[in-house]
Amino acid sequence: MKVNKTAVLSIVTALTLSACGSGGSGQTESASNSGAPSQPKEVTLKIGLPGGYDITNKKIIDGFKAKFPHIKLEIDESPWADFTKKIVTNIAGNNPPDIWFQENAVILGYGKRGVAENLEPYIKRDLKTADYIESLTAAKAPDGKIYGIPHGINSSALAYNKRLFQENNVPAPTDNWTYQDMIDAAKKLTKDTNGDGKPDVFGFSTASSIALGWIPWIKSSGGSAINLAANKASFTDPKTIEGLQRWADTIHKDKISPTREQQTSVKYFEESKSAMTFVQFAQQVSLNKNKPDLDWDVVKMPTGFNGKRFVPIVVNQWLVYSKAKPDAKEAAWTFLKYYLSDEAQTFLSESGASMPVKKTTLEALEKQTTKPLNKKAFTKGTEEAGGTLDENPTWNEWRAAATPILNDIMDGKTQAADGVKEIQQKVQAILDDDK
Repeated sequence: MKVNKTAVLSIVTALTLSACGSGGSGQTESASNSGAPSQPKEVTLKIGLPGGYDITNKKIIDGFKAKFPHIKLEIDESPWADFTKKIVTNIAGNNPPDIWFQENAVILGYGKRGVAENLEPYIKRDLKTADYIESLTAAKAPDGKIYGIPHGINSSALAYNKRLFQENNVPAPTDNWTYQDMIDAAKKLTKDTNGDGKPDVFGFSTASSIALGWIPWIKSSGGSAINLAANKASFTDPKTIEGLQRWADTIHKDKISPTREQQTSVKYFEESKSAMTFVQFAQQVSLNKNKPDLDWDVVKMPTGFNGKRFVPIVVNQWLVYSKAKPDAKEAAWTFLKYYLSDEAQTFLSESGASMPVKKTTLEALEKQTTKPLNKKAFTKGTEEAGGTLDENPTWNEWRAAATPILNDIMDGKTQAADGVKEIQQKVQAILDDDK
């Protein structure tokens, strides 16, 4: 049969035009119809790690790389102090990492200045918040915006030396103890073993820091440092004054604690020279490393004089840079979702450096057999009564202004009722300047 070449050519041309006529080449159309999954777009994510892998478990970074090979990581790791200085310059030059972490108060400040991305829409879109403890949203501002995701939380508990309690026939602490129970036991445990008329073994070590020192004591009396809702200093509140004086009285009136000066030269609890002290979760690492034979455990933070328990928590927060490119922001959120997964949260809890925020992982942590054994003192205490340190965007500034006077109160150089007048004035001026 004779073939009409002109007709064949016309048919081929028509088919070709039909394939290419509506958005894209014939090759693209064929690939999309093949059912083969499209490869994710490659993106670079710059991550800042202050403190390097001493603070962030490298297993988490490696695990993310394995699961998301299309996200190429550029890691900026340096000592904490160096990083926190450098990041200020980087922000000013609009070239910080796409994601990094710092203290909760710093993140709140970044949020107010427009540096940190509001993560509330991402959380609402992708997370089941019921799977996490309340600390997941510790970086929530008064307007409901959430500027960070926890890198880890450091909860507090009451640590005690089992041997000192046993040798002195004093019943060991329980999770139901009150502050008064703790003080009464500490009086029985404070001893002058040298016979020089001065105690050299103490029942309790009072800390000068905010997290383990004066904040727990003012909260135990129902006081506070800042009324966050009103942006007002609360140091002259009678309840705050009462708590501060009780804090100082452990040294000067009750005489159950070494002075601030003494504690700078000796780690009293670690050296078995004090029977009790408040500790943060992360301190287990150094205690077990430095004193592996120390027989110690923890119970929940005591119930306060006001009948309520307060468990101080310190939170470092991941933030996403608000001016990062859209694809970098999504990559950063992908990293944060992985960080909140069972796998990464397990890596975090295994390090002992801080506690995870996912409930299932916390349950597994409670079964760990390293000291302290009663890890529920941290986990359950946090769930029941965890609270931050009256943090706001000016937290570092007002805390620095208050510290010298607080030290004078702790040292007995001034009574709490007198010292708070100056603290109130200085702190309120800082709060007013930030409006």
